[in-house]
Amino acid sequence: MTGEQWAALWPARVTVDLDAITANVKVLRERVGGAELMAVVKADAYGHGLVPSARAALKGGAVALGVAQPSEALALRTAGIDAPVLTWLVAPGLDLAPLVAADIEVGVSSTQVLEEVVAAAAGLGRAATVQLKVDTGLGRNGAFGLPVAASDLRTDWTDLVDQAARRQAEGSVRVRGIFTHFAYADAPEHPTVRAQQAAFADAVTIADRAGLAVEVRHLSNSAATLTAPDATWDMVRPGLAVFGLTPVPDLGTAADFGLRPAMRVTATVALTKRVPAGQGVSYGHTYVTDRETTLIDVPLGYADGIPRHASNVGPVQVGGRRFTVSGRVCMDQFLIDVGDLPVHAGDEVVIFGAGDDGEPTAQDWAEAAGTISYEIVTRFGPRVPRVYLGGDG
Repeated sequence: MTGEQWAALWPARVTVDLDAITANVKVLRERVGGAELMAVVKADAYGHGLVPSARAALKGGAVALGVAQPSEALALRTAGIDAPVLTWLVAPGLDLAPLVAADIEVGVSSTQVLEEVVAAAAGLGRAATVQLKVDTGLGRNGAFGLPVAASDLRTDWTDLVDQAARRQAEGSVRVRGIFTHFAYADAPEHPTVRAQQAAFADAVTIADRAGLAVEVRHLSNSAATLTAPDATWDMVRPGLAVFGLTPVPDLGTAADFGLRPAMRVTATVALTKRVPAGQGVSYGHTYVTDRETTLIDVPLGYADGIPRHASNVGPVQVGGRRFTVSGRVCMDQFLIDVGDLPVHAGDEVVIFGAGDDGEPTAQDWAEAAGTISYEIVTRFGPRVPRVYLGGDG
């Protein structure tokens, strides 16, 4: 069965506008002046499709791509993408030789991983390219870069920098960059934003003193790219904004920032039925009809990406009108009470889109379900077919 035949059997679609991704990257580049832009396409490009989205971002002017998992980086190379690719969620014990052989930049957070990269490079008879990650306050991956006490100025970061400088002098590695990640970039006035910028500057100084003349230094994610121009350095590293969603919804909509959402999710009504007042709907009867009404069955569920915690609150559009999920979201389907609206099996239900025609947006779903738009778009896995518009998809 071909991909087209498989998709034709599915009563739902995730449609991705690749031209919107390209345009969003152009907008983001304009905001950062002469700085370079790395488009983060981790998590299957936030659910939009890794390879088509990466190509669309490069078309918009991204000069590099960022992913969390090494397998994502290798998938980009397998697809023929030769732009610089950085992968940073590298655990000890992995076979790093394929990454080094494919000229993928490895994000290094510890001396242990650095030595494993060196070993992989030695086995191939070549130098590996790495970027060093410093933890400036998020407490996640990255070498710890803040002194534990004034009397103890040695840190994991100092050790990593010194070891990297030795290995670079030997010709084992090339240290191309230094990076970190904000904890509160979506709240630009939070004191940690300034504190992390200062800590990053200190980390860069330590690297400079060790003789690591790196090419790129970056800490700005989508939120910082849009709200903290003084944090730009040599490169920015947006993810969510590349796909047209705002990382700071309390500060501005996607449109306010000149961004256009690239994802639209639709489904086909599988069944309609007329039911009386008092009819319980879906598991547990958490919704009960209060009048004679029409229920429609939408063949998407939590196995596809519809949040179960959006039961009774998730917004949809049917026939140009807004409705709310009725009852619990099931694994493969959910129901909507549409009252007396004339709806037929085969009609379209819009789960979310850009909002141009009054349809819900990913942000609307995030607010209804008590989460963030990042989660809404990345929940849609490969089970739901992707349709690509524009670009080279």
